Amino acid sequence: MENNMDYTKYKKYIEESFRKYTDDYDSSDTKIRLKIEHTYRVAYLCKKIAESIKLDDKDILLAWTCGMLHDIGRFEQVKRFGTFFDSQSVDHAQFGADLLFVDNLYSKLVPWDIFENQKDIVEKAIRVHNMFIIPDEMSEREKMFANILRDADKIDILKVNCDNPVNEVYNRPIEEFKTSQVSEDVKKAFNEKHCAKRNERTSAIDYLVGHICLVFELVYPMSHKLADEQGYVYKLLDFESENEDTRQWFEYMKTAVRDYLTADR
Repeated sequence: MENNMDYTKYKKYIEESFRKYTDDYDSSDTKIRLKIEHTYRVAYLCKKIAESIKLDDKDILLAWTCGMLHDIGRFEQVKRFGTFFDSQSVDHAQFGADLLFVDNLYSKLVPWDIFENQKDIVEKAIRVHNMFIIPDEMSEREKMFANILRDADKIDILKVNCDNPVNEVYNRPIEEFKTSQVSEDVKKAFNEKHCAKRNERTSAIDYLVGHICLVFELVYPMSHKLADEQGYVYKLLDFESENEDTRQWFEYMKTAVRDYLTADR
């Protein structure tokens, strides 16, 4: 660690700034509380992943900061629109980045001197964290921080989806999930080990399988290890369907996902 930098002080400053910011929103609202808790977990996961690839202390803190700020747009999204569904409101990643770097919220949350001229790293990581793929024009360093954040976010999304009823997560009747069949396009995406595109998801159960496919998008070995050890993806795979084809497909996926996550250990 660089002797002239007090990283503990900066971390506490950002945590306190984040707490003060979110205090302006109704923490009794389950949506707000969910995103506060999600933020801290994603920041922690960013730190773990950054440590695993031997980044220096300053870059570890930079990755942690990406996690702390990545969903800052969610709070105002809920306040203005009452939903987390971007398709019904705004793209929360772009919205949050605009709040931070166009409306200058960033300067209120992060000490001005902490990362010198690297706040663009934070901005780009936030802007791309919910994209299907990272833009090619990003530099390798920018892609690294974006991938750390994206991995951490995906890992915790598995927990969030596991902790909440499937019909509430996807805003569709539970009967549709129990009776629907996984579409061929989504099965193909799973077998090719990547996420299905939104327009390929035609049945209710496709949305659950689509989130299970997030494990195939994880970049770092530590991310695989964390997803496997936390086990939330396996709980999602325990979904009890009334459709015979879907039941068989979920049994197949259980083995495939476990083999994939543990292959590099």
